[in-house]
Amino acid sequence: MTTASRGRIDKRQSILTAAFTVFARRGYAEACVKEIAEEAGVAKPTVYNHLNDKENLFRHAIEAAADEVMAANLEVVERLREPGDDLRAALEDVAHRLAQVCCGERSRSLRRLTYGQVARFPELIELVQARTSDKVAEALADRLARFSLAGRLRSCDPAVASGQLLALLTGPLENRSHLGTRKVPATEVRAVSDAAVDTFLRAYAAG
Repeated sequence: MTTASRGRIDKRQSILTAAFTVFARRGYAEACVKEIAEEAGVAKPTVYNHLNDKENLFRHAIEAAADEVMAANLEVVERLREPGDDLRAALEDVAHRLAQVCCGERSRSLRRLTYGQVARFPELIELVQARTSDKVAEALADRLARFSLAGRLRSCDPAVASGQLLALLTGPLENRSHLGTRKVPATEVRAVSDAAVDTFLRAYAAG
């Protein structure tokens, strides 16, 4: 890749990061390309050169933010590759870290924007889900399948088990965050994640 190509990619990423920040701060309707350009430190025409218009900019900013959230979640799930001797402790650690990502500002802003603009951009729900929760569920299912094969969890459908663990985790957090509009206190995040693992292991712990 040439230096010019790398520079163009970096500038595009800077614009998308700035766009997400402004959309999260202002909402779609109130955000303007001029403010996004200022946030990114580029000229307004540069934004249009990269992303064409405000709608296209919004879609790509949401996609980029979803990819960032997905990467953070997958990094957490990867910790289960070497869980150690205490599976409960490993699951509690991962569940808590996933909960922290879920309750982080970027993830909450992503959900607020996606829900808030579903009428204008109905495809965003599926796009964000495919880039975030679906990928995490697949990665977690792979880890749980290995635990089941090793006799550390009872025999199960790993996809179902993964979905249930994530539902136990994200359902209460979404409720407590009021669909991403409220910052959930750290003590509540920990309580939810520990309860999720406890309930999960009551169903799936090896007999």
